[in-house]
Amino acid sequence: FAITSSPEQLKLAGKLLTEFPDVYLQTHLSENLKEVEIVAELFPEAPNYLGVYDQMGLVGERSIFAHSIHLTDEEFQRLSQAKSAIAFCPTSNLFLGSGLFKLHQAKSKIHPVSVGLGSDIGAGTSFSLLQTANEAYKVAQLQSQTLSPFQALFLATLGGAKALKLEDKIGNFGIGKEADFIVLDYQATPLMALRNQQIYPSQTLSEIAEKIFTAIILGDDRAIRATYIMGEVAYSQP
Repeated sequence: FAITSSPEQLKLAGKLLTEFPDVYLQTHLSENLKEVEIVAELFPEAPNYLGVYDQMGLVGERSIFAHSIHLTDEEFQRLSQAKSAIAFCPTSNLFLGSGLFKLHQAKSKIHPVSVGLGSDIGAGTSFSLLQTANEAYKVAQLQSQTLSPFQALFLATLGGAKALKLEDKIGNFGIGKEADFIVLDYQATPLMALRNQQIYPSQTLSEIAEKIFTAIILGDDRAIRATYIMGEVAYSQP
């Protein structure tokens, strides 16, 4: 983290990343405006906040930057160019009042950046990716943007896998991938059951989208009917 690290520490971290290219680099980036100001004061020679890490050799394909709320256009472009990723942590960002992540800008067709959902164990208010997606939807709404159920599901699954460069192993049900997945109960709570009264399988994309949206907005840990790891049941409701 730029504010809590000396230039020497950051340079050594960059050296480690160069020597061991299979490891990840994960750190904070532009979480709030005060943080951005302090970084500019501590590193006046850097063009911007991301530039601090870039000068230290810390911006690469296995670099994941949490939050990234107050990025400039140039920083988004650099992240795209470097094939770095962003961990979008909406529950933390809203809880702390840090700001609204510009998902629509991160997913620009010109300079797209890999994005996955993050719970943020420090200030996040839930470990549930359903609840995290719930808050992500609200962050988009506050910017007059719409996060569709399928987009939210992507961020929670394959999007996160791509951010970690693990899409060849996890993230969807592609043949040969590791079978790590959960089974959702769309009638897990009385309110969800009232919302999803039809129990027959969904027949159209709009019906599927409606069920996904209901799970994201109303679901919590009670909606997890079962969890599978490598194809084996790791948890199941009684």
